[in-house]
Amino acid sequence: MLIDLEIYSPIHQINNYLFHEKGIEVYLKRDDLIHSIISGNKWRKLKYLLQKASDENKTRLVTFGGAYSNHLLATAAAAAKFGFKSTGIVRGEEVNNDTLFLCRLHGMELIFVDRKSYRDKAALFDKYFGDDDNAFFIDEGGASIEGAKGCSELVNELTEDYNHIFCACGTGTTAAGIISGIRQNNSGIQFNGIPVFKNGDFIRDEIDRFLIENAVYQLHTGYHFGGYGKTDGRLIQFIKRFVAETGILIEPVYTGKMLYAIFDLAAKDYFKKGDRILAIHTGGIWGLLGMKDKFIDE
Repeated sequence: MLIDLEIYSPIHQINNYLFHEKGIEVYLKRDDLIHSIISGNKWRKLKYLLQKASDENKTRLVTFGGAYSNHLLATAAAAAKFGFKSTGIVRGEEVNNDTLFLCRLHGMELIFVDRKSYRDKAALFDKYFGDDDNAFFIDEGGASIEGAKGCSELVNELTEDYNHIFCACGTGTTAAGIISGIRQNNSGIQFNGIPVFKNGDFIRDEIDRFLIENAVYQLHTGYHFGGYGKTDGRLIQFIKRFVAETGILIEPVYTGKMLYAIFDLAAKDYFKKGDRILAIHTGGIWGLLGMKDKFIDE
């Protein structure tokens, strides 16, 4: 079966008085519009994994994530779309929430495991599916060479020149793919990653293991707001203002932090006058469902 994952995402300019004042142009590649659920980098990372599973005649996708994982939801939707069964191994105690409801609605079986066991995903796969020749392992977040390959194709879609590309970094797969795409196109674009984890320098090792060749890139590690899934009033207010002024939904885990970084770096004159910056909206909007209270309280 040929997995037809046609991808198109438009690029919109973000107009703001700060950018005008600094003499720069900022654009947002709307990967969140690729698909209503399999959106953003999720679609790109799953593309070649799904094809590999199909080529190997696998019928069940087995993957991993937290209780509010956009990756789990995207995998469940992709499995339903392309005729696979799916299982999500979920970190932590059994819960019911909006994200997991949607996973189940798309036919995903859920297995909840304690956090210690969750650290060894290969062992969990062997425990539950070691004797199942039809099961196909997909790492948390789609982290893989195949995932990076899918993300690298984003650069081929660009029809204009940019000085910088910005992207939030979780597993490092998307970043590695974009960096490889830049190298393959002999582009002089500087890649800027925004790690969403505290002490995010470790993400460099994750990026490098998926790179086709060594590359120079920039990580800005000061925009984690306390760690993965963490936020504070500054970020929440920024997101509220950004959505109200642009009509573009963003969330606090990934794209919100990345865009906050761009605004902050612009204010600090990180960019040169005339620079053109492309930010990647990596989707994940469904993650807002688990953070509604933070927006109400602020």
